[in-house]
Amino acid sequence: MSATSLPQCLAIRVLSDAPVIQFAAEELKQYLARATGCEVAVDHAAAEGLVLGLMADFPGVQAPVVANPELDDALHIDTRGASGVVAGINPRSVLLAVYRYLTELGCRWVRPGDDGAYVPTLDRLPDVRVSETPSYRHRGVCIEGAVSYEHVRDLVDWLPKLGFNGYFIQFREAHTFFDRWYRHTGNPKQAGDALPVEKAREYTEMLEKEIKRRGLLYHKVGHGWTCEPFGIAGLGWEEEPRSAPPEVAKYLAEVRGKRDFWKGVALNTNLCYSNPEVRRIIVDAVVAYAREHPAIDYIHFWLADGTNNNCECAQCVRARPSDFYVMMLNELDRRLSAAGLATRIVFLIYVDLLWPPLEQKIVNTDRFVLMFAPIVRTYSETFEVGDTLPELPPFERNKLAFPKSVEANVAFLKAWQALFDGDSFDFDYHLMWDHSNDPGHMQIARTIAADMQGLGKIGLNGYVSCQIQRIFLPTGLAMTVMGRTLWNAATDFDAVAEDYFRSAFGADGPACRDYLERLSDLFDPVYIRGEKEWVDAEQAQRFARAPDVIQGFMLTISANLHADVPCHRASWLYLKHHAELMLGLARAFHAKALGMDEAARRAWERTKQLAWDKEPILHPVLDTWLFAMTALEAKFVPGKGDGAPG
Repeated sequence: MSATSLPQCLAIRVLSDAPVIQFAAEELKQYLARATGCEVAVDHAAAEGLVLGLMADFPGVQAPVVANPELDDALHIDTRGASGVVAGINPRSVLLAVYRYLTELGCRWVRPGDDGAYVPTLDRLPDVRVSETPSYRHRGVCIEGAVSYEHVRDLVDWLPKLGFNGYFIQFREAHTFFDRWYRHTGNPKQAGDALPVEKAREYTEMLEKEIKRRGLLYHKVGHGWTCEPFGIAGLGWEEEPRSAPPEVAKYLAEVRGKRDFWKGVALNTNLCYSNPEVRRIIVDAVVAYAREHPAIDYIHFWLADGTNNNCECAQCVRARPSDFYVMMLNELDRRLSAAGLATRIVFLIYVDLLWPPLEQKIVNTDRFVLMFAPIVRTYSETFEVGDTLPELPPFERNKLAFPKSVEANVAFLKAWQALFDGDSFDFDYHLMWDHSNDPGHMQIARTIAADMQGLGKIGLNGYVSCQIQRIFLPTGLAMTVMGRTLWNAATDFDAVAEDYFRSAFGADGPACRDYLERLSDLFDPVYIRGEKEWVDAEQAQRFARAPDVIQGFMLTISANLHADVPCHRASWLYLKHHAELMLGLARAFHAKALGMDEAARRAWERTKQLAWDKEPILHPVLDTWLFAMTALEAKFVPGKGDGAPG
């Protein structure tokens, strides 16, 4: 790689009026100016300079053959010093190419927000030559947790910098996620107010603009189709002490002789799917929504979020829930086609729907995308499965046990793939709950790397991560590995980790990695997942060693708190707060492993209080609601923090 001296003014020429490409030019301008200190101009008449555009705009650039040029990405970069081509197969790919070019120049984005950007100082621009097509089509993130508008906006801004190409807003307005933040659910030390639904809709509309500004593939809805079309709001999973009105109850699933909301949660209530009127009302609603929201690339059409609560009436028991589901999917396709709507529909195989249909089959595979959602799988195993998979257990209506092993889950996927050979992706939860079982985040990052590498081997074309948005404490390595490996399944984990820690922490980055590796080992995610006996003297000894490791590394943290580079300085400050939280968590688990449950609960309570105190500082990187109320609470307070919604 060679480099040439910088001209006094850098020029960027843009060969397209497409808004996403114009945005890409502004991003390139901003970062080049920061890195070089030069004046940078977007000049459409410039004879020299960096030229941005579609591959089709450059006669000498041969675009790769992809299945769908609108959905699939590809980029081509060929620069010599301050001149050359930065191109993509579609406008989104041009933006991805800009970020890839900047990455080759040494820019890194270790977390969302200004303090997560590392921009090198350059006195020369290296020659860069890259032509790539990513390993997978689907490389996205789904909203979850507790969030402000700014939290999500910053994440959407960050995603394409790491090669992600999609974002999924659940529900129509994502109210439950915003409301948790603005109400400050779960943190009595922070005052908050309930968020009006109208305000959540406003935030969602603002986010849609940010998503489209970057050309990201836009996923929407999922939850709510089993209640909203019947006039019943489905904003979240909160239980309400109410019964279904008679005009709605007749459409609900009959379970144990009763038609009512399942455990008081409309969102979790299945319907009487054998009833043609039920199917018609739902399909009508999806078609109307697609017509009213043409900007959505993928509408997710899911059934209820509960389990073992399907209708037991005489007509429904004649077929599996998945048979009725496919009936609705085929009718939906016919209706959308008749309306001239090309909207793609995502259907899921999840809990009761893991069992494939016996009689029905999807007719138009081009319309649909299969979403594999193994929500109860263990993350102690990866998608590296063998050739021989277990047989599916029999389908017993409302008496189903769901598989935890990866092999058993993949067996269900293969059964569906035998009936559907269209587009598909994994919808998984590595960073929704399981990261809390690995306080160093190093083992879950390795699991993510292995799973992203294994997606193609099990016939999936990518991944949409159902996760909290503020997942950057102690580091953003897990998401960085996710983005890089989804782009290139052959990515080496250790190379990414080495680069990440140097970019995020500077010269002592390798020492920081070693420290977090030790934390992940001492806390033992397999134990914290509950896959070992809770009372275990050997585990107690491991937790007893953790405080010495943490306090020993505090010297290195303190020495870096005033680092010259703002990105590094912020990383060390966040790590300091993380270390203080981990001291308390280690004491809590040490007591638990000794069987001292009350002492463990008290130590956890102190740690939770500390997390609440730190929220004003840590909120960009730590979802305190999830940390304090769900993921870890159940380990110390029986009956609290039940994990998966529904």
